[in-house]
Formats: sequence, C-alpha cells, structure tokens
Amino acid sequence: MSMYNPNNLLERIEYLRKKMTDVALNKGFTSTESILISQELDRLLNQYHEFKKKKEDKFSPNTNREK
Repeated sequence: MSMYNPNNLLERIEYLRKKMTDVALNKGFTSTESILISQELDRLLNQYHEFKKKKEDKFSPNTNREK
C-alpha cells in the first residue's frame, strides 16, 4: 500500500518531475539517476491513476452495468 495520500502524491509527483528535468539536463537523459527518478515517477503516477479510478468507480453507480 502507498504511504501517500492523493494530495501528498501530487506534491511528490511535481517534485520528482522538476528533479528529473534538472538531473536529465545536467547528467543526461539516460543517466542512471535520471532513469531511477523516471521509474519512481512512473510508479507514483500509476498510484495516482489508481486513486482516481477508485474514486470515480465509487461515485459512479453505473460503472459496471451493460447498456
């Protein structure tokens, strides 16, 4: 389970986006550090997507019904 709530997750995502850009511009887009930050960012973005999906499913009573 994630240690982030959605608001903290967004803050961490924004921080990592900025850090990844700085590292990539200074050390290269394929540097080990850039890649590690990118992978962490991907993981957090996937978590955020899951939060949003669960929230939408929770408030959409017709989500799994056929037309």
